[in-house]
Amino acid sequence: MPGTIIDMHLHTTRGASDSMLDPDDLIAEARRVGLTGVNITEHDRMWESWDLSPFRKKHEGIFVSNGMEVSTDMGHILAVGLKGYAGGIRRLEKLREVANEQGAFLIVAHPFRHFFDPVHFKREGKEPFNLTPEQAAQLPVFQLVDGIEVLNGCNTPRENYFALQVAKTMGKPGTGGSDAHSTQGIGYFAAVFEEDIEGPEHMLQMMHAGRFFPGRGLAEGKLNNFWETAEPIAFYE
Repeated sequence: MPGTIIDMHLHTTRGASDSMLDPDDLIAEARRVGLTGVNITEHDRMWESWDLSPFRKKHEGIFVSNGMEVSTDMGHILAVGLKGYAGGIRRLEKLREVANEQGAFLIVAHPFRHFFDPVHFKREGKEPFNLTPEQAAQLPVFQLVDGIEVLNGCNTPRENYFALQVAKTMGKPGTGGSDAHSTQGIGYFAAVFEEDIEGPEHMLQMMHAGRFFPGRGLAEGKLNNFWETAEPIAFYE
């Protein structure tokens, strides 16, 4: 049996202006689909202790991680284990420095969203994306993170599969999260840990040791390891 199963990418009305997800509804839906943990990743902020502590006490039995999705100069980064927002972390190199000081774990979020849509690049006057996973693995953003989000609920299967191939090329662990802003899709993707998480420090230890895998199929009762079971998808048509 797996350990704690955590949706690693979630936004609630308590910290994200674009979310419709009430925190209590998040926990109710998480329990319903079989999650045993949630990693709340509000945009560029974390929950304050006076909100987090009573919320955790109210919902004992499900692990609540206080993460953050940081908007950086190299894209969105999921940070686990930060002590709070720090000045300058919109630069990923600075965020990396702070994460190293605090023992935090950084995950590049949905790294290839829209990359296979030629219109996305035409709008910016750029050539369509045509890198191989091996070439993409050389991009600066991947050198500054600990893990890669290989399952995102708002991505296409092709985008997720390409991220998986980059993670495999680099030997960096892959996470999964719904990126939910409502109850729809919660738990669709997750990170499955080898042990039951006992607290935030234990979660960080497991993450830095790579003792988890990107999971899918939980809500259907068919939880599986995307790293091992992903079906090949053509990157380009």
